[in-house]
Amino acid sequence: MTQLVQGHIETQQDTIPELNPPYRLLLGPGPCNVDPRILRIASAPQLGHLDPEFFKILEETAAMLRAIFQTRNEMTLCISGSGFSGAEAVLSNLLEDGDTLIAGSLGFFSGKIVEISQRAGAQVVNLETELGQPLTAEALEQAFKAHPGTKIFATAIAETSTGLLQPLEELERVTHAHDALFVVDAVCGLGGIPMHTDKLKIDACYAGSQKSLGALPGLAPVTLNARAVQVIQNRRTPVQSYYLDLQHLHRYWSGEHTYHHTACSNLVYGMYEAARIVLEEGLEVRWARHKLHGEALRAGVQALGLHILTAPGYELPVLTAIRLPDGVDEVAIRDSLLHEYSIEIGGGFGALKGHLIRVG
Repeated sequence: MTQLVQGHIETQQDTIPELNPPYRLLLGPGPCNVDPRILRIASAPQLGHLDPEFFKILEETAAMLRAIFQTRNEMTLCISGSGFSGAEAVLSNLLEDGDTLIAGSLGFFSGKIVEISQRAGAQVVNLETELGQPLTAEALEQAFKAHPGTKIFATAIAETSTGLLQPLEELERVTHAHDALFVVDAVCGLGGIPMHTDKLKIDACYAGSQKSLGALPGLAPVTLNARAVQVIQNRRTPVQSYYLDLQHLHRYWSGEHTYHHTACSNLVYGMYEAARIVLEEGLEVRWARHKLHGEALRAGVQALGLHILTAPGYELPVLTAIRLPDGVDEVAIRDSLLHEYSIEIGGGFGALKGHLIRVG
């Protein structure tokens, strides 16, 4: 395809095939197949990132995300990046060197809160649960008592690696009783499970565009309440990352619309349309649909004699983790579905690698 000609690398254009990705039915933990409406609008003509019409799109997208997050938080926007960029933005803005954070590690992905927070200079208390089991308020209370002055408790409402739905009400009560910030990872769940940010008194929350929201990969919606914003405003030191500085990002997304970076305009178009689709269906209707389909999948799996990893009563409606019997090759199952039926599902991560499949 390439050759060296007189010291220059040249490409033979006639040997480069036109890109034509195969169709896949995406039934893994994300990304998902997006609605044709989203694909259409994502290919609309680009607007400049400082165009007044694009600013209107940013504001309208943020307004719809507030409805989906169930919040009135002024600081609601999308980070240009995956769900991890949302996690890194929220945690690196709230944490300063030497702060203490308790991490509710429910599995591989919420466990990344530990590493992200340590890189932000925090002293991290890793409160790890047995895989598939929820974190209890009693365990959190003990951690707070052992570490007075803790600044943040962070965990996930939806743990993607285990299919766990973590109840938050009692964890919020314990967290705020100790005057700490309550931070929630909703990367997998936002748009597919009840997410009552204000009602649950969540101080900061981040999500991903490509999962239950049904948008294209590449954006991370975040929302922070006034208390969390004040913590950022009162920092002793600047946020380490210019690109993820939420105060700068907020000034770009609303109000002044001052330049910060070149936004992914076509991804924002897609997020706008995905949010419209979510709200057109209705949040409660959408949540109920995912709950019904999750229950149906689990019933079918159990009828085959297979077992669900997650503790009964804590199953995530939008993702099911299925234990594999001894001797069953996880990779072979996924390869067969992919190459024979064009269906993609997920496998296990970390300690669960090779031991389960994940269907979303």
